[in-house]
Amino acid sequence: MIRPICGFLSHDRRDLGGEGRRLDLERALILSVTDVEPTYTIDEAAQRTGVSAHTLRYYERIGLLAPVGRASSGHRRYTEGDLGSVEFLTLLRQTGMPIRDMQLFVQLTRSGDETIPRRVEVLEAHRDTLADQLALLTRHFGAIEHKIKVYRELLAEHQKEQ
Repeated sequence: MIRPICGFLSHDRRDLGGEGRRLDLERALILSVTDVEPTYTIDEAAQRTGVSAHTLRYYERIGLLAPVGRASSGHRRYTEGDLGSVEFLTLLRQTGMPIRDMQLFVQLTRSGDETIPRRVEVLEAHRDTLADQLALLTRHFGAIEHKIKVYRELLAEHQKEQ
């Protein structure tokens, strides 16, 4: 028995195995060619995401990225989905999330929808840490602004005296 390719059936194309099922080969070919998702080499993925090729390999090695597809040559080929994952992982990393917490979050994500409450907890804890850091940085920023103001006033007084 021959099974239809891509499931595109039509009554005006080739008969497949006498079962009355017909395959629209023209449509199957067009859809299979036009629906192919673009992929990117590791260098292209690094350029698009702003992380190094080394980081991409590292993220895959430690499980932050699912195993990346490979070309027939064995070279990695990244999809738009992979790039989106890298961008979110980069966001987490740049905001100070430890790698182990990123690994936990990714593991939870891959474990299904029943882990959504735990994922929310992980992200809320990270958000709360960021809020504390932001408050501290805001206080430090205010202190630096104050010091700049003091020095500018001293400069203005020295210039008046000369």
